[in-house]
Amino acid sequence: MKRFVSLYSGAGGLDLGFIAAGFVPVFANDISADAMKTYSAAMDAISKKTGKTLNHRIVTGDIREVEELPERGSAELVIGGPPCQGFSVAGKMDPNDPRSRHVFDFLGMVERVQPRAFVMENVKALAKNKRWAGTIADIRKKAKDIGYETKLEVLNSADYGVPQTRERMFLVGFKDPSIEYDYPKPTVKKWLSVVDALRGLPPLGEPGNDQTCKAKVTTAKNPVLRPSPFAGMLFNGQGRPMDMDKPSPTLPASMGGNRTPIVDQETLETGASQWVEKYHAELQGGGSVVDSVPIRLRRISVQEAAAIQTFPRDMPWCGSQCSRYRQIGNAVPPKMAFAVALSVAKALDMDLEANPSLLDELG
Repeated sequence: MKRFVSLYSGAGGLDLGFIAAGFVPVFANDISADAMKTYSAAMDAISKKTGKTLNHRIVTGDIREVEELPERGSAELVIGGPPCQGFSVAGKMDPNDPRSRHVFDFLGMVERVQPRAFVMENVKALAKNKRWAGTIADIRKKAKDIGYETKLEVLNSADYGVPQTRERMFLVGFKDPSIEYDYPKPTVKKWLSVVDALRGLPPLGEPGNDQTCKAKVTTAKNPVLRPSPFAGMLFNGQGRPMDMDKPSPTLPASMGGNRTPIVDQETLETGASQWVEKYHAELQGGGSVVDSVPIRLRRISVQEAAAIQTFPRDMPWCGSQCSRYRQIGNAVPPKMAFAVALSVAKALDMDLEANPSLLDELG
């Protein structure tokens, strides 16, 4: 069997990777109604594309309040990415943040279902930051107490064909202590760039790339300079320009306004030098802050953010525009999830029928 229970599913980035690897969902849950609508629409699209109906239970609400939970033996895997705001360096790193307790709720479901293995995704800080050393030790001890040997590693999504240097912790547990597990090796020799991701989309404003961010790009009156023109604070808000020739930095869930990353349209279209590099050099040389930025600088659209995360081109996003950006920023890149799924299947000696084309288009 190859069934999985999905917790804290969001829009389904982790699930899409596991489904493409050949696993079959039996239950999915998230507290966000918009994310669950997106998830449901994506599952319907997969069913239509493959001819194989995915009619598993999709439940919206706090997992701690769901009445009919998956039973023991209902799945071979439990997967999910519990809320990470309490652990993230982008947040307050509050040890008392109640959202941080969801990692133990996740393990409570593992204990209930008793799968052959589980996969828990979270931010890099939970695995590497000394502040959370005791917490991750407690998590692994709890996993051992309920019968699972664990492996812990931080993976970079850029190593798996994702045009984004998103580093994430993956805690993988196995019920059979004799199983030998190796995290997936990089699947690409060269990291993909922002340009690689965006050039495959329709032009901005046309169908397929028409969910644009309205937040304007203006120069900071008192710019904060760093050695790189793509760091510091040269513009309003916290949405920094992305180096078009490299993978994107981690996309935040706070996109949709002034925190939305910035791209250079002329570089995208013609390969021209990036305007921000020239401006940064002028500022470093004592030049003045400009009154306005050229129209070639703009913020990424919803579909462009989704492409950088490697969601399928026709992913059916639901909810308000801010909600769509948030769903994308909170997600596990499906191509990264696919690599992890294949590695788990190999460790469990599962003969799965992988279908990576599901990560290209759903419609």
